[in-house]
Amino acid sequence: MGVCAISLGDDPDALVRDLQDQFLKARLIGGDKKFERMVAQVIGFIEAPQTGLDLPLDVRGTAFQQKVWRALREIPAGSTVSYTEIAERIGAPKAVRAVAQACASNHIAVAIPCHRVLRHDGALSGYRWGVQRKRALLAREAVA
Repeated sequence: MGVCAISLGDDPDALVRDLQDQFLKARLIGGDKKFERMVAQVIGFIEAPQTGLDLPLDVRGTAFQQKVWRALREIPAGSTVSYTEIAERIGAPKAVRAVAQACASNHIAVAIPCHRVLRHDGALSGYRWGVQRKRALLAREAVA
């Protein structure tokens, strides 16, 4: 058992609706002490990325997505790579678009750091939780 989603946003109600949409059979209940500790860990990591984030994850995806997400978890805080580099690292150099799609399918923000992936020219590209948030996460990591 582990964390299966970390979402980022400004509207708590929208975040809850998103969780309900992702996990149709789940029963959402209020946080307990263990849940509160995990949330505090995530917030602490966002505020100080160099501290690392060690949470048990329950990552669901295709074999290809799993490879991409493992490669993303190996990118150190403060570093970025391109979609092309990730494709090469996982042994699928022609699968750049599929890598981008795997990043877009990631439901576990910051723990699977798809925000550290840029276009081949170094420009920011789409991010499930908004390009502005991606820019802010990268800026926070660059300072740390």
